[in-house]
Amino acid sequence: MPLTPSRDVFITCAITGSGGTQDRSPHVPRSPEQIANSAIAAAKAGAAIVHCHVRDPETGVPNRDRALFREVTERIRDADVDVVLNLTAGMGGDLVLGSIEQPLPANEAGTDMAGASERFAHVLDCRPEICTLDCGTMNFAEADYIMVNTPGTLRAMGQMMTDAGVKPEIEAFDTGHLWFAKKLVEEGILEDPALVQLCMGVPWGAPDDLNTFMAMVNNVPDHWTFSAFSIGRNQMNYVAASVLAGGHVRVGLEDNIWLEKGVLATNEQLVTRARGIVESMGSRIMGPQEVRDKLGLTKRDPA
Repeated sequence: MPLTPSRDVFITCAITGSGGTQDRSPHVPRSPEQIANSAIAAAKAGAAIVHCHVRDPETGVPNRDRALFREVTERIRDADVDVVLNLTAGMGGDLVLGSIEQPLPANEAGTDMAGASERFAHVLDCRPEICTLDCGTMNFAEADYIMVNTPGTLRAMGQMMTDAGVKPEIEAFDTGHLWFAKKLVEEGILEDPALVQLCMGVPWGAPDDLNTFMAMVNNVPDHWTFSAFSIGRNQMNYVAASVLAGGHVRVGLEDNIWLEKGVLATNEQLVTRARGIVESMGSRIMGPQEVRDKLGLTKRDPA
C-alpha cells in the first residue's frame, strides 16, 4: 500500500484526562486555572486544539462539575491566543462492579452513571467547537471497571451534539466503534464527513501495534478526518505513524506524563516535541482557524 502522508497536520493536546495521574506528576493540572494555563501554553507551542477534562481542584480526582468546565473554557477564551476548544463528554459512563461472585449491586465508590442529557449539560453551557463521543462500551484497564456507552445513549448524545452545532470527535478504541460510528452517520444522527480520534494502546481496546493501527485507519472512510494517539512510551512514535498514514496527531498529559525516561513532561513540551517530529517529516502545522475551516467548526460564545 503506497504511503500518502499528511502534508498539513493539526495537533490536539489532551490536557489532563480522567486517569489517576494527578499524584504521579506535579505537572498534571488540577484546578481550572492550572488546566487553562496549561492549555494556553500548549496552544502557544503549536496545538490547534485543546481537549479538556476537569478535576477536583483540591484532590485532583476527575470531576464533571459544570462550573469547573465553565471556568476552564472562559479562561481559555479570554487568553491572548486562539485555539479550538474540545471538551470531553465521556464522563458519567463509569461502572465499577462489585465482587467477582456478586457483581451487583455495583461498587458505589467508583461508579458514576448519568443520563445522556446530564453527560452533555456542560457542553451546552460552554458551547465548544468540538466534544468527544466515546463510540462504544469496553473493559477499561482495571479488573471490574466498564466504560459504558450503549447504542441508545450514543444515538441520543450524538443527536444532541448535532442539534447543538458541536462537532463530535468520535473516540474509537476498537474497530467495532468505527463500525457503529458509520452507522450513526448512515442514520443521519452524525453529519458526514465525521471526525475520528483513533485511541491506541488503551487496555483493553485496540493494541498499538502497527498492523492493528492500519486496520483502524482502513476502517475510517476516506473522506473523514482522523487523528490518532497511543498512550505511554509510544506517544511520539504515533505522531509519526499517524502522519505517515494520512492523519493528524494528539499528545498530552492525559495519555503520557513522560518527555523521556526519568523526565516528567509538561503539555507544552509534549506539543513542542510533536511539532518537531511533524515538521521534520516535511509537513506543516495547521493553525486553529485553518482547523475550523477544514472541519466546518463554528466558534461561539458560551450560553
